[in-house]
Amino acid sequence: MFLSKAQILLRISLILLTGGLLFTSQPGSAINSTNHQLHQLFDKEWNARLMREPLLATRMGLSRTNHLLKDVSEKAYSLWSEKTQKFLSQLSLIDRSHLSEEDLINYQIFKRQLERRISEIGFKTYQMPFLADSGFHTEIMRLHRLVPLKTKQDYHNYIERLIHIPLYFEQNITNMKKGLARQFSMPRVVMKGFTDVITAFNNKDVKSNALWQPFVNMPAVISTSEQSALRDKAFQILKNKVIPSFENLHLFFEKTYIPQTRTSLAASELPAGRQFYQSQVAHYTTLNLTPDEIHNIGLREVARIRREMKTIIEKLRFKGNFKAFLTLLRSSPRFYAKTPEALLKEAAYIAKKMDGQLPRLFSRLPRQPYTVEAVPAEIAPKYTTGRYVSAPINSERPGTYWVNTSILDKRPLYVLEALTLHEAVPGHHLQNALGQEIKNIPEFRRQTYISAFGEGWGLYSERLGLEVGFYNDPYSNFGRLTYEMWRAARLVIDTGIHAKGWSRKRAIKLLEENSALSAHNIRTEVDRYISWPGQALSYKLGEIKIRELRKRAENKLGADFDIRLFHDAILSRGSVPLNVLEQQINRFIEKSKN
Repeated sequence: MFLSKAQILLRISLILLTGGLLFTSQPGSAINSTNHQLHQLFDKEWNARLMREPLLATRMGLSRTNHLLKDVSEKAYSLWSEKTQKFLSQLSLIDRSHLSEEDLINYQIFKRQLERRISEIGFKTYQMPFLADSGFHTEIMRLHRLVPLKTKQDYHNYIERLIHIPLYFEQNITNMKKGLARQFSMPRVVMKGFTDVITAFNNKDVKSNALWQPFVNMPAVISTSEQSALRDKAFQILKNKVIPSFENLHLFFEKTYIPQTRTSLAASELPAGRQFYQSQVAHYTTLNLTPDEIHNIGLREVARIRREMKTIIEKLRFKGNFKAFLTLLRSSPRFYAKTPEALLKEAAYIAKKMDGQLPRLFSRLPRQPYTVEAVPAEIAPKYTTGRYVSAPINSERPGTYWVNTSILDKRPLYVLEALTLHEAVPGHHLQNALGQEIKNIPEFRRQTYISAFGEGWGLYSERLGLEVGFYNDPYSNFGRLTYEMWRAARLVIDTGIHAKGWSRKRAIKLLEENSALSAHNIRTEVDRYISWPGQALSYKLGEIKIRELRKRAENKLGADFDIRLFHDAILSRGSVPLNVLEQQINRFIEKSKN
């Protein structure tokens, strides 16, 4: 066949093009293969995690372990550590040079999680399975709120979980006894009033017990006879197993645990304490900072915020010193709601008002709604002021902004705007709900909460209110500064207690003299820092990093800076370590410039 010159040139071009495609596709194939290998490992580990955590599996809508509670025996933790080490070994065999940019981030976060788990089991933190305000027992108190209860099988599963409560408590008691034996315990000072929550919950009248609530009004799809049989069975289990197990737990804390707890406060005084505290600092901040460096950052922030507070007092022409102004805020009835309903309504109004401002701050908003509810009465007395409780994206539950309506004269209204913006929108709800909508990320990432990112965003969100019409009342703006002071003081207090030998009294004094928090809240919060080393550092350090990145973007982009797109970029990859966030925003800046 005769070919023209043009046809010959065309064929040569096609051969060269095909060869070029074949040549360049080899690295692409390697990337695809390595990414696939990595995601297979993610799936394998996630499935193992769901088997290990039955309540997590239930939360994710999986039913295969709906009848179980977690095995918290020492043997189970040892096996979980061994399995995690195998996952880590398999991860190390993956060639990172062949991973996509997104999977490099996934790899880094996954590796951190596996190493953290092995470290925590190595320190045997399961021997201290609670904090000052919550723990394994308060989760069980909410069991009826955490599981599906629509079908006969759901009720059978729920009853099976009730049957497992005595063993679950006994395993935790065994762990705590071993912790006591090696002086790995909660400080005694934070245990004051700890068992009040158990006493208040454990009503010996079965039908007044919160765990009986699902049997009061059962679904109509369950026949009357089946309902009666389920009620009879549940009544006997609650009466003969569950209520006695709570009584036994109460007795253990009062007679055995609390009398033997340590009198020291510092995490650094625990076994391998200095390494333990530094590991907590690294985990919660995702930064390479020493306790001394963090302490000094905190002192500078406390001084700056105090100056801003003084300016507000001067503008109000208040006749008195700083201490007198704090006394006014803590004692004047006008700053406190008279009923729980009034406090909830005010919180809901603030949240709805901010809903209307979100389009000014974001171009993408989540589809999942949220609601405002009171902190459950059974845990409220020693619980924090407010908290956000997330829900899976496809569940029937919304996200929930909890407001503590107990002890109303300790819940000032002047901090409610800051609290609401932090916990609901544009804080934790918006951040969590958007994170669940991110496409093409492994499930473990969707469920990951990195405290420095999450709490840093929450604190940053409080300040955003200034930009969209909140804090017009100077007392409310003082409340905002009180909340910022609260987080700055945490840097000083956490490192002071756990690395510098501070007393509880000294920590309380710092907050009493520099914030308008109520005395009750201050003591509750300081006890939380004592019981949860390192976590309190994440808020202020995360916020400082986000504000630093915003200033960089504003300076680099000038008139082209768009606050909506900046916020979208911050939240675009979900919860990430702060160094990854910095890389993310640097790319956003370069893309915006080009």
